[in-house]
Amino acid sequence: MHILLLKEPRDGESGPDPYIKELASHGHKATLIPVLSFKFVSLNTLSDKLFQPEKHGGLIFTSPRAVEAVKMCLEAEERREEWNSSVKDKWNTKSIYVVGKATAALVQNLGLNPLGEDTGTADVLSRLIIEREDKNIPPLFFPCGSIKREVLPTALRENGVPLETLTVYQTAEHPDLEKNLKNYYTEQGVPASIAFFSPSGVKFCLEVVQRLSGEQLTQIKFAAIGPTTQDQMTEEGLCVSCTAEKPTAEHLAAAIAKALQ
Repeated sequence: MHILLLKEPRDGESGPDPYIKELASHGHKATLIPVLSFKFVSLNTLSDKLFQPEKHGGLIFTSPRAVEAVKMCLEAEERREEWNSSVKDKWNTKSIYVVGKATAALVQNLGLNPLGEDTGTADVLSRLIIEREDKNIPPLFFPCGSIKREVLPTALRENGVPLETLTVYQTAEHPDLEKNLKNYYTEQGVPASIAFFSPSGVKFCLEVVQRLSGEQLTQIKFAAIGPTTQDQMTEEGLCVSCTAEKPTAEHLAAAIAKALQ
């Protein structure tokens, strides 16, 4: 059956997207349509902070894009050597917190040792941080996107863990989103299942998906990558057929395959 995945392709990954591959192993044909576009901002400020580890108690990354911003800083100013020779080791004496495996893998590429890759959500990660960190540390540094949820900052603030955030990328709707969706529906028809990968993805796509699906909307099995996305879908009045147990290709593919049985 045809499955529509409303997500960005994996950065710098060669070969087929793991979600397409996993769904194929269940006998389904998945297509990927990117929903978001990203613009990096404040990279000079980010660079300054990265090279002053002594001013911070640790790092927090909740998205691959934030790690990509760090990588851009190191490459743009040719500071990779300085980073590798001393700076990354100073950071590694502190805690580097991450949500999810994709972000953890990118953090490891920077030579940093991530903690919390199995947390899966900002909510669970914040509990891990609160358990581990002292209130009198220098602030944890959290480079993030413009559409970040306040779960993590709020939880840390309420528990007295010092935090400093910096917006390093802005999220907008992908310029070709509507065109790509129309083409998909024209060529493949109404998909058996549609998977959403972020709350902003739901906001940007829903109206077009509803319009293109027409009366067949109720027959589509809608899938969510995790609880936050599921909440947004429910809020928009969608009936969610399944949610991945963990935000991985294996878990989502298994959930969709089961819903389509």
